[in-house]
Amino acid sequence: MKKYLGLVLISLLLCTNVYASKESIKKDGFIIPTNKWKDKIEIEEKFEVKNPKDKIIIIYNHGSSVNDVKSKDCFWIRELRNWTQLAGQKINDKEIMVYIHCQGQLEGDLGAKLGKIGMWMKKWEGPYPGTSKMDRRVEGNLEVVKKFVNLGVPKKQIFISGHSCGGWATLRFTAKYMSEVGGGISLLPACFWNLSKKYKVKKVGYEKAMEKFHKKYPGMAQWRQDQIDIIIKGNAPILIFTHPLDHYEGLTSDWMDNVPNFQRIVISENKKINGKSCNTAGSDWQEPLNEGHIINKADCFMHYYPLIKEYIASRMK
Repeated sequence: MKKYLGLVLISLLLCTNVYASKESIKKDGFIIPTNKWKDKIEIEEKFEVKNPKDKIIIIYNHGSSVNDVKSKDCFWIRELRNWTQLAGQKINDKEIMVYIHCQGQLEGDLGAKLGKIGMWMKKWEGPYPGTSKMDRRVEGNLEVVKKFVNLGVPKKQIFISGHSCGGWATLRFTAKYMSEVGGGISLLPACFWNLSKKYKVKKVGYEKAMEKFHKKYPGMAQWRQDQIDIIIKGNAPILIFTHPLDHYEGLTSDWMDNVPNFQRIVISENKKINGKSCNTAGSDWQEPLNEGHIINKADCFMHYYPLIKEYIASRMK
């Protein structure tokens, strides 16, 4: 009997990992709803969906501190704690499952050639040679979507989401493969450095800021614009959250207003949502929000969960 219990325990440990609040996660897996969500996150790595027709799958993509090269980390606990509040909830009797997708190991052809900061230190003229990390992230998401479909999950019940570079990957994926999923939820999409702050968009205006960006880094600037053109052409009906205080793309996102099918939500002008101050860390959420790019990781962002659920419900009809 003891031997049997030991085997069961080993099996559970192999399938499920519990991560303390300060740890990073470098795995793919399902976020398991838990009462300890403020202190730790439980991840189920076993790729299994019971009663797939009764499930809604949100594939969540992480951000990155680098652009086209490999990164050491994928997810941090505090960016996932909010998602634990959606995992397990139901929309029209269908249960939400949140699947985190780690792609830190990917690298683009140019990144492999120039190195970690090469694109920013050298005046790369463009165009992009070969396949970028972002392109590989898009195709990697498609592979995961197909796996869920093969398990029996209806396409319209699968949603792509992500923050920062993961939010940009959401824009790129839905522009190309919207027919493969129900929709997309992009959170503070950005993957081209801190443009809004670096080029003082608030002070000099968008046009002058982008003119300087194009002059200093012509390859990067054109590569970004090429991707925006792809996203606009895709015109996918997705939900997008941006914030004016996001120093990455906060004040460079107005082009989204010209995409007819986009549902863009501009979060408040300050570090509050619906009048509530935003806190991001600590088991009791005591650390004040210090910058707009991570407002989706704050407790106040849960104000938008009814809207997110409404969007998901509308796409499953």
